[in-house]
Amino acid sequence: MPSLLPFLFAVVMGMGHAFEPDHLLAVSTLVARHDQLRGALKNGLFWGLGHTTMLAIFGGLLIFGRATFLQSGYFEAMVGLMLIGLGISRLVDKNSYQPGPVLRQRPGFAYSVGLVHGLAGSGALVLLALNAIPGPAGAIAYILLFGLGSVLGMLVAVSLMRIPFTPRMRLGRRLRAGAVVLSSVLSVGYGGWMVWTHV
Repeated sequence: MPSLLPFLFAVVMGMGHAFEPDHLLAVSTLVARHDQLRGALKNGLFWGLGHTTMLAIFGGLLIFGRATFLQSGYFEAMVGLMLIGLGISRLVDKNSYQPGPVLRQRPGFAYSVGLVHGLAGSGALVLLALNAIPGPAGAIAYILLFGLGSVLGMLVAVSLMRIPFTPRMRLGRRLRAGAVVLSSVLSVGYGGWMVWTHV
């Protein structure tokens, strides 16, 4: 059924969207705070839900209200500032450097991070949706399916991120610390680049 192809494409695009560098860097700082896969997956899920929530809300405003002011590069700069903050917070968190007890899950924080990412990507996604499916109802459905795909993609990404920290492949303390520093520096650096290019 050709009419379903754009909607299937939305799910696939959403899964790929979850693997964009800024998303992976942000979520990597969240999942590293958990010593078990369950907590990491929960954060990945809530990131995806926050991302989808903002896409739906601001996507609706753009589609029905023609709120063109929401298509601003400053939202991308906000994501950059968030990445800088996440990277620094992980660098100074002593629990990130060595295995320890399972930390308290913070789904609300992961949801907030997802909200910011959804805000930054709403404008481009709405334009894509309207080009793929004429009409506001179809565009909203496209956005929601795209969001579902991003949730599924992030759950896959989180599962892959946790492999080095599983009991069978537990990283040594020095190697773990090196991975934390490297990912944190990448988060700060990429965040700085986003701020520089969008302000």
